[in-house]
Amino acid sequence: MDDLVSLPEERPERSTPAQGLLLSVLACVGTTLVATPMLGYLDLANIVMLFLLTVLLVAVKLGRNPAILAAVLSVLLFDIFFVPPRFSLAVSNIQYLVTFVVMLATALITAHLAAGLRQRADESRRREQRTQALYQLARQLAGSLSIAEVAEIAEVFIGQQLQARSALLLPDETAHGLSAVAQSTALPIESHLAQVAMNSGQLVRSDEVSRLGYAPLYLPLHGSTRTRGVLAIRFAEGIQEPSNETLSLLDALASLIAVAVERLHYVAVAQTSEMEMLTERLRSSILSALSHDLRTPLTALVGLADSLFLIKPALPANALETAQALHEQAARLAGLVGNLLDMARLNAGEVTLRREWQPLEEVIGASIKLLGSALAAHPVRVDLPRDLPLLEFDAVLIERVFCNLLENAAKYAPAGSSIELVAGQAGDSIEISVADRGPGFPERDDLFKMFVRGEAESGKPGTGLGLAICRAIVEAHGGRIRADNRPDGGACVSFTLPRGNPPVVEEEAA
Repeated sequence: MDDLVSLPEERPERSTPAQGLLLSVLACVGTTLVATPMLGYLDLANIVMLFLLTVLLVAVKLGRNPAILAAVLSVLLFDIFFVPPRFSLAVSNIQYLVTFVVMLATALITAHLAAGLRQRADESRRREQRTQALYQLARQLAGSLSIAEVAEIAEVFIGQQLQARSALLLPDETAHGLSAVAQSTALPIESHLAQVAMNSGQLVRSDEVSRLGYAPLYLPLHGSTRTRGVLAIRFAEGIQEPSNETLSLLDALASLIAVAVERLHYVAVAQTSEMEMLTERLRSSILSALSHDLRTPLTALVGLADSLFLIKPALPANALETAQALHEQAARLAGLVGNLLDMARLNAGEVTLRREWQPLEEVIGASIKLLGSALAAHPVRVDLPRDLPLLEFDAVLIERVFCNLLENAAKYAPAGSSIELVAGQAGDSIEISVADRGPGFPERDDLFKMFVRGEAESGKPGTGLGLAICRAIVEAHGGRIRADNRPDGGACVSFTLPRGNPPVVEEEAA
């Protein structure tokens, strides 16, 4: 993947310090050889200009140190070959000493200014190259489709720009540690330093671990909401301590990688949410279709089972027992299909609430009576305050909530134990609780999802739709529902209904 980051064309390698000094000497000697034949035609002041020009060219092309050497050499060569008496360091006129000093000072100042200008130009060129490289990197990261591709792009960039190796570390599945994304060359990681950088959000560096072969530099990847990971860096052997410019480049690189990682995270979250919505919609459509198709034959089956008890003369006892079992199973299956249809309608938003102001105790009584034999082995204790106000709700749907909660309690509570139904004031709402003495709920967060049962392998009949239907109905009324375990044993499901502003009911005159 070498073409991931296209870099600007590199300049040719510069000469070594020794080569620069040698070229400086040759330039001064060359100037002397050129100017010697002109001694009879040019004034000494013009020859001085030739040497200053040489110093300027050396400073521009070779740098500061060769330019200083050229300045000193130019003064010496001018004195030896051009100032009388020639071929000696002696000076016949004291005024030439002033010339030497001015010439040396001018040469040194010229060398310093030219070398400084050259250095700033080189720095500007390097910054331009790195800015261009960062721009190319940002384009590549914006088009990356996976975390592995992001790590590979960063690895190529760091290798080309900084002659260093890198590793991208992201939180693992437990969110308590960091794991490296697949990379072409394995880079030893000091996990403690990486975790410190992750937790503190600050750059961490240790030269001690570098001597042991580990990556010494760890940069946190700051996202918009939290730290997304850590970038580990190890420079090649012989590279000096990273400069402030290099650290600034790494900081910009870490920001670009963090943006790419965060973008991929949100893309994955959006795709997951969309898939869940499509799955839920498909499941609701299937449930609705099946429920409609099954409800009619099941109703007919229940009616036929009931008609067997009306046959004259009466059927034998064994046949009546079979008819009774058929009636119970058909009724149970009809209830299951009804739950499926209700769940499909609630999820599709097709249920219109028929709210009316009415007393809660009437719906509770109707639910207990409707369950009938299901509550035969469990006395139900109802505790309602005398000043309980009227509530605005859909009686049919709230009755379904009470039926599901009471049926669940009776199903799991031991025979003979009581079921408690308590209501009370809770701020601007009325809270209703249904509690039993059964084994309680397991520690899990998805009890109110469809087809989720408290005990997956339980022998009790059920499909895991009761609590899901209760939650949908309660939330449609603007309330909340939760499931807890009682401190002294047993389960308790509580839900709230908004109190609102009930109408004033005037008492009838005696």
